[in-house]
Amino acid sequence: MKRQALKSAKSSRKVRVIACGMIAREVLAVNAQLGRDHIDLKCVDANFHHHPERIAPAVERAILEARQEGYENIFIGYADCGTGGALDRVCKDHGVARIEGPHCFSFYTGNAAFEAEGDAMMTTFFITDFLARHFEAFLIRPLGLDRFPELRDTYFGHYERALYLAQTDDAELEQKARDAANRLGLPYERRVTGYGDLTAALAAL
Repeated sequence: MKRQALKSAKSSRKVRVIACGMIAREVLAVNAQLGRDHIDLKCVDANFHHHPERIAPAVERAILEARQEGYENIFIGYADCGTGGALDRVCKDHGVARIEGPHCFSFYTGNAAFEAEGDAMMTTFFITDFLARHFEAFLIRPLGLDRFPELRDTYFGHYERALYLAQTDDAELEQKARDAANRLGLPYERRVTGYGDLTAALAAL
């Protein structure tokens, strides 16, 4: 009983961050920059990016698990991410907050700056550090482009550019991002955003 009470007290002091696996490295990096040790990270499968209808149910399960483990403070490391408001309903039902914005490309850019750019972002294919690292495994193979490369223009023909939103200044990742843009047949641009609004969101926890 005493051990359980100690575990519960420890959990109540920490913040369980339930985040998309696509931003796991970034959450840990920001936490290290802030010099914090109170964040406990729980990741949801990054592949749900391809199946946004699975995000809200998965996050809800993770919230319930965190409550069972004694976590009073929970933060959702997701933007809406294509859930069409379903994630916000889960957050409201359980009294937790999420990072603001429609998707990670917006909060990396800074939500206000992203919104100000308006229509230009609608025809932009975004590459992040995560996607640059995992382009083949996360995009090419799931879309079948390794087997059916002729589908490239069907998927990406309406985009006008590939914009690499760089969280880190890494020459190797930049080359991977360039290669990704070339493979998609899109003009390449790069913008160093750092962690954008993610930093402020985690700093407030």
